Parts: sequence; structure tokens; C-alpha cells
Amino acid sequence: MGSEKKIPYKIYLDETEIPQYWYNVRADMKNKPAPLLNPGTLQPMTAEELSGVFCEELVAQELDNENAFIEIPKEIRNFYKMYRPSPLVRAYCLEEKLGTPAKIYYKFEGNNTSGSHKLNSAIAQAYYAKKQGLKGVTTETGAGQWGTALSMACAYLELDCKVYMVKVSYEQKPFRREVMRVYGASVTPSPSETTQIGKKILAEHPGTTGSLGCAISEAVEVAVSNPGYRYVLGSVLNQVLLHQSVIGLETKAALDKYGVVPDIIIGCAGGGSNLGGLIAPFMGEKLRGEKDYRIIAVEPASCPSFTRGKFAYDFADTGMVCPLAKMYTLGSDFIPSANHAGGLRYHGMSPVLSQLYDDGLMEAVSVKQTDVFEAAELFARVEGILPAPESSHAIRVAIDEALKCKETGEEKTIVFGLTGTGYFDMVAYEKFHEHQMEDYIPTDEELAKYAAKLPKVE
Repeated sequence: MGSEKKIPYKIYLDETEIPQYWYNVRADMKNKPAPLLNPGTLQPMTAEELSGVFCEELVAQELDNENAFIEIPKEIRNFYKMYRPSPLVRAYCLEEKLGTPAKIYYKFEGNNTSGSHKLNSAIAQAYYAKKQGLKGVTTETGAGQWGTALSMACAYLELDCKVYMVKVSYEQKPFRREVMRVYGASVTPSPSETTQIGKKILAEHPGTTGSLGCAISEAVEVAVSNPGYRYVLGSVLNQVLLHQSVIGLETKAALDKYGVVPDIIIGCAGGGSNLGGLIAPFMGEKLRGEKDYRIIAVEPASCPSFTRGKFAYDFADTGMVCPLAKMYTLGSDFIPSANHAGGLRYHGMSPVLSQLYDDGLMEAVSVKQTDVFEAAELFARVEGILPAPESSHAIRVAIDEALKCKETGEEKTIVFGLTGTGYFDMVAYEKFHEHQMEDYIPTDEELAKYAAKLPKVE
């Protein structure tokens, strides 16, 4: 490793070092993710079937298990130049505050108006929709970061954007909603009375605060029933993890500049887009037997799909209209507590990450949200960035690992993903400060009830 004095506070790449190719980790996986299944026939979904919902080029990326590198179109790379490369920051102040011998780095993805990493895939998906000649796209959003990013990308490319926002977030985060409207998107709280699926969910669950599964169902219904529209997704799918690999590729390039080799890589996990993007090139090295890293996924204790879910085929949405995906899941009708303040509220996990986790190539931990917000506040006070609640899950475990190093005296290098800023999440911070935030954790009995409803797939 190079001399510590030569490592700056922020490691910047220049725009010529923006990756020209996305990295597809599936190409190096011995055990490929299980295919998406048609819910009617239980047979693998074909490109033709998927093209009725997704853009054609994105379908090709979704099904590609062989090509390790896929070229990023010039138009997308030019858009990336507005906010990429993003900085890799050495958390010197946090290290000093903790009194740890550990070296802590974070990849900061919040330096764009959407406030998160989601723009990396939003512009790609919007670009392929425009290239296909579509009128617009539909989507869901939880905390609102994905909806914000997609509305920005659609405004840039002059596409219509219809967003179904989880109702509890729609009500708790009005400013995020308004940013989407600034960029021309229509935003509907989900579940709603505007779709048949929404009406059905409301009839079965009166007064529900919604879930990503509900919002996905509504967005898909609108896409398939309106000519010239396709559905796009901010996480979970293979194509999304592919686009987000720019995070990990830049992180590795910045570390390589200074001869830094991480011991531990940490990312928050909801559906998997940030985590999958951050770890992609490092996991590739691990899969090829070139290097070894300890990789930790961090999820909320109130929505613990990795740590308490089942690895099984399940519907990707509550309305059960989407393909079946083999993933770690809590059940498609699982709805997180309304008191859950972060955006990590999807019932399942990326099939790619699920397979890697099942193969023992990464770890997962769940954390309580009051502990998460304690870590967020400490980070804000010493590093000067107000982190998003999602990102703060990774901060919590990065701090915990650094404190373990303090106990043992080990000088480990820790890298985590700071997915975005929390300036639109002040209701959650207010609840934390007013001691109104609860650490709701579902019981084994509750989870068993949802698990019993999983589809029977041989």
C-alpha cells in the first residue's frame, strides 16, 4: 500500500476515466441467477414475453449471462459527465472520532440533483426507451430517490414519466414528490384508485400505507395498457445492477491509483442496486479467484429479506402480475411497518445478489433503525454530509466494524457506499429527535404467514 501521506481526503478521477463499459458480474458466476418465470406457465420468460413490459435493449441486458463487459453508449457517458466520476472520500474525521486504526473510505453518490446513485440507471433506461421510439415510461418509487432520478432523465430526453409512489412516502416526503413534478413527472400515491390492481389491494387491505410491491403492480398495469409505454425499475433486476456497476468500477480505479486494497466492502441493501453496483468488480475478482474480500450487505430489521427471508421463487409485485424471480424474499404481500423510515422496503432481493449470498460469497446483517439514525447523526456531525437513511445502514455497520478494529488493533481498510443525501428525509430525522421512532421488527409468526403463501414452484 502506498504512503498514507499521499492519499488525499478526496480521490477524484477525471472525466476520461469514466468507465466506457458496464461490468456484468453474471458472466463470472459459476452458479447463474435462476431465470425469471412466466407466472402462468412457470417456464423461463422469453425475450418476446419480456419485451411487452420492458424496452427491447434492456431485455437483452436482462437475459445476458455471458458477456462480462457491455459498452456504455456515448450519449449516456456524456450525461454521466454532468456528475461523474463521483468522489471516493477518506473519512479521516470519522476515523479520528472513533479512535480506530481502521482506514475508512466512502463512495459518495449524492452529488446530483436526484440526491442518489439512482441516476446511473435512470438515464440508461430512459435512453433505451427513447431509442426505441416510445412516448414514455412508468415506474414505482419508495423513498422517492428513484422516481426523482427517472423524472430527471425523462425530462432530459423529453419522455413522459408516470410515477407510482408508496403512499407512506408520498405523505411523509412531499418535497421529494415536488422535485419529480418540477421535472414533469406525474406522481400518484400507491395503492390508488387509478388502476384495477390498486383498487383490489385497497379492497383487501383498507387503509394500507403501501409497499414497493403494490406500486410495481400499478406501474406495470399502466405500462401494458397504454401503447407507447414501457415499465422501468430502479433496483432488483439484472439490468439495473449492470448499470450501477459504474459505482464499483470507479471505486476500484480510485483505490488502485493509490495502491489501496479494501478488506471489507459494505453496502445498504433494499432491492440491491447500490450494493450490486458497488461490489461488482470486487466480486468479479473474488469469483475468478484473484482476490478475496469480506462483503457485507446491510438491511433494515423491519424488512429483513436476506437475513430472515426464504430463497425461493416469488412474485416481484404484490398484484402478482410480474414474472416470478428466485430471490431471498419475505413474500410478495409483505408490507413493512409504516414506522420504517428508510427506502429499503422491498419484500425481496436481487436474484444476482441472492445467488451470491446463497453461495456464501457475501454476508448480510440487519440493523434497527434507531441505531441507524444514531450513526447517521454521528456521520453528519463529523463528516459534514447529511446522509440518506438508506445509506446510513451501511454507515452503521462501517462504524461497528471500525470499532471492532479498535478493540483488536487491526488496521483494516473499510469501504462503504454513501448512496445519497438525506435532505428530503427530515420527517424521519424529526421522528428520531422527538423519540417517536420505533424499532419495529416482524415476528417469526408474521413472516411464517407470508412465507406460507409463496408460489409452489418445483
